[in-house]
Amino acid sequence: MAFWNSLYRKDIDPSFKKQLKGLLGYTPGNLPLYKTALTHRSIKDTIDENNERLEYLGDAILSALVADYLFKRYPYKEEGFLTEMRSKMVNRQQLNDIALKMGLKKLTAFNKSDASLKSSQIFGNTLEALVGAIYLDIGYKKTGKWVAQSIIMPHMFVDDLEILEINHKNKLYGWANKNGKSLEFETLDERLENGRRLFTIAATINGKVIAQAKAYNKKDASQIASQLAVEKLGIVNSDSVGKE
Repeated sequence: MAFWNSLYRKDIDPSFKKQLKGLLGYTPGNLPLYKTALTHRSIKDTIDENNERLEYLGDAILSALVADYLFKRYPYKEEGFLTEMRSKMVNRQQLNDIALKMGLKKLTAFNKSDASLKSSQIFGNTLEALVGAIYLDIGYKKTGKWVAQSIIMPHMFVDDLEILEINHKNKLYGWANKNGKSLEFETLDERLENGRRLFTIAATINGKVIAQAKAYNKKDASQIASQLAVEKLGIVNSDSVGKE
């Protein structure tokens, strides 16, 4: 851990440890590691100074912990149900909302002058990176307890998620097929911002742009555009008439 201990040693604000302890509920043992987890690529571009690697790790850890939670909570449910529930619990929008409620935005270092970041889901990614840092700092078992107490129990209302249709893109496709509409997703723009490709994707019905959204990958952009289109058209399910 010598590498992590040397990283950011001079850059850590004295109040950071206090704020982090308040968020975590325990005294962190490796401050530079957590500092990295809370640093977005727009501030530090090198891989050893931003949270992208920790996000990768935390994504896997969080997914495994949620899978374990669901496996034990639903002993008689089939694989498809468990997979869908896990998707509902750890999707980008859900994690981003949880991160904001937890106050991660205040601790995250990111380029605040970049307007596209303010409307993106970087805080959900930061939450995953934080889980990765927690795992490296205190181990898998204790991380499992923290995730259950700080994320799953207070923020993931499983009973409500059971009846929630989270895939807006599938909902939009279902409505379009049911009502004889032609649904397509078009890439309106693709550009480099802060060294990353930013996509603008539009959801079109019969050639007409209904909604558009931006994200750093096409999948996220199309999901956000689908959500906006579903809301704009007033679609509840495939039987909805929708607004023209």
